[in-house]
Amino acid sequence: MLQRKIERRLLQWKNTQGHNPLIVKGCRQCGKTFSVLDFAHKNYEHVVYLNFFENPDHNSIFAGSLEVDSLIMMMSALLGPVAVFEPGRTVIILDEIQECPEARTALKFFKIDGRFDVIGTGSLLGVRGYGKGPRSVPVGYETVLDMYPMDFEEFLWANGITGQMISLLRQCLEEEKPVPAALHNRFRQLLLQYIVVGGMPAAVQLFTDTKQMGSVLQLQRDILRSYEDDMIKYAEKKDRALIAECFRSIPRQLSKENKKFQYSVVKKGATSSRYLGSLQWIEDAGIISRCYNLSLPELPLDGNAIEDVFKIYMKDTGLFIAMLEDGTQFEVLQGKLYGYKGAIYENLAADFFGKMGRRLYYYHKDSGLEVDFVMRWRGLCTLVEVKATTGNAKSIKTILNHPEKYHVEQALKLGDYNIGRNGRILTVPLYMGFLLDES
Repeated sequence: MLQRKIERRLLQWKNTQGHNPLIVKGCRQCGKTFSVLDFAHKNYEHVVYLNFFENPDHNSIFAGSLEVDSLIMMMSALLGPVAVFEPGRTVIILDEIQECPEARTALKFFKIDGRFDVIGTGSLLGVRGYGKGPRSVPVGYETVLDMYPMDFEEFLWANGITGQMISLLRQCLEEEKPVPAALHNRFRQLLLQYIVVGGMPAAVQLFTDTKQMGSVLQLQRDILRSYEDDMIKYAEKKDRALIAECFRSIPRQLSKENKKFQYSVVKKGATSSRYLGSLQWIEDAGIISRCYNLSLPELPLDGNAIEDVFKIYMKDTGLFIAMLEDGTQFEVLQGKLYGYKGAIYENLAADFFGKMGRRLYYYHKDSGLEVDFVMRWRGLCTLVEVKATTGNAKSIKTILNHPEKYHVEQALKLGDYNIGRNGRILTVPLYMGFLLDES
């Protein structure tokens, strides 16, 4: 069974005194239902499960009074003796809660009542055009937890890498000493596999069970088609084609030397006023991350972000590769990507950082200065360059060499090499990107 980090976060929620009902939010097929049900069965005596997508008739439970005793009566009547309601020992799972807006409203009444824990899961919560929305979002009466596809560390666990080996990597990073050669080569190999498999649980499970990359690719493309089906089914009619066009333009956006998102790449003559809402729909569905340009590479990063100048990345590297033409998987595994390798490695870094919950930033000036990512690391503003091959990191050196203009003290260079230091630039193997959190 795949091990997920969200298990710890769910347990922290349960052990927090006076906790609110919980909403677990994330893109479709990232493992929300499995993780929540697994947690529920391990930590509660009784689990009451409603899936509004598979069983639309469950919506009728919330069609009338939202008083908790009334809801319990309706659930008991519909589900029969399998639904056991014992205060403090029962958890109610409301799966695909976006399909029943009244159930989201009811979270306030469950919180006030306090007898039962409630967990809702949702894939398309808040996307424009999806249903009529709840009568009232229970602000202050719910806790929202973002869930992502599996990150690289979870992928490593699934492939037999122990916590001890990961601790050794972290120690090498802390002490800035090279990773032993055998371990270094093993992680390089696993990284290439992660690039093409990504973190969708079904894809990871299929890969670990069979190692058949063709089957993994087919599964990933099925997931991508399901995303496009959602765009057709749930978006407002006038937006459907525009959303699909934005989505399909992602590989072209990242193939450019300047990867700033350009609406003209979506369609000739396209404007932001026409497509901005469509791009927002894809982001709200949890499929992409935006990476905002900074006016200055200084803390606080959010205060220096330019909201209308950004790059976009797929949240999951495996789905990004699946959007490219046949044969790309083989080329990645062989390390033969030529000019497009930079785009793939950048999306990989965005995958690492985004799944940490980081908001993404970069720095680009028309003068030619460009830094792939800028983030807070170890409490300091840190420049991050992602290099497919060795390079001189000219922009990073320029910024570090002008402290009177740029208040930046350190930089990281991620690429296909071992740990080393050159002044204020720390070189780090790309596979260590998942360790660059603030913990």
